[in-house]
Amino acid sequence: MDLAHKTPPQVVAIIPARYHSSRFEGKPLAPIMGRPMIEHVYSRAAKVPLVARVVVATDDERIARCVRAFGGEVVMTRPDHLSGTDRLAEAASLLDIAEQDVVVNIQGDQPLFDAAVVAQVATPLLEDPGLPMATLIYKIVRPGEIADPNHVKTVFDRHGNALYFSRSTIPFLRNPEEGMPAYYKHLGFYAYRKGFLLTFVGLPEGEWERCEKLEQLRALEYGYTIRVVLTEHDSVEVDTPKDLERVEELIRAGAK
Repeated sequence: MDLAHKTPPQVVAIIPARYHSSRFEGKPLAPIMGRPMIEHVYSRAAKVPLVARVVVATDDERIARCVRAFGGEVVMTRPDHLSGTDRLAEAASLLDIAEQDVVVNIQGDQPLFDAAVVAQVATPLLEDPGLPMATLIYKIVRPGEIADPNHVKTVFDRHGNALYFSRSTIPFLRNPEEGMPAYYKHLGFYAYRKGFLLTFVGLPEGEWERCEKLEQLRALEYGYTIRVVLTEHDSVEVDTPKDLERVEELIRAGAK
């Protein structure tokens, strides 16, 4: 009897973190209420009951020292990765986790993410062993985000599987007099089957990915299913030092 198939998959949260950034050098170490941002993200991930393990994946010793100082687990990765997904895949291959385990990519620049989103993105893969990946979407409530290319829109089928992601406004409303449709934006939380994650990063760049600069389109172009999960929890991203002020204001206002 193959006992490996009898062991339920574990959920492992990996937080890719790099020091160098054109818009915000040293972002993971930026202080928020006296603690580095990476610690805020790590602490939130560690409180999720579904998560068996939290690991920071970095190529910078300054970040590694910081993580070790607050008692976190860190894995060192190569410095030449082109994307956070490539870093995630290397980290997953270095860790002693099974092919069927679920790897959740938690963005290191979202220090106020709601713990519920981790369970929401991981659960489809725990329920369906054949599903390779899942991600989150959020119903747009601010009209300005509909046409903003920085907010990626998505459309999906009646089974909750993504049809396409775009920086353009999709769907296009041909007859405005018929009323506005619902628009959904993509949130950057992903869950991958470990085995699929390693397959994914080995695929050549897709044509639509190259046009839109959206990695998830590679999976769709090569015929893989992406389950989208509608969440009620939006997330504040820190892209500039100015964003830190907004995060601290939200914390002072009682953000959990």
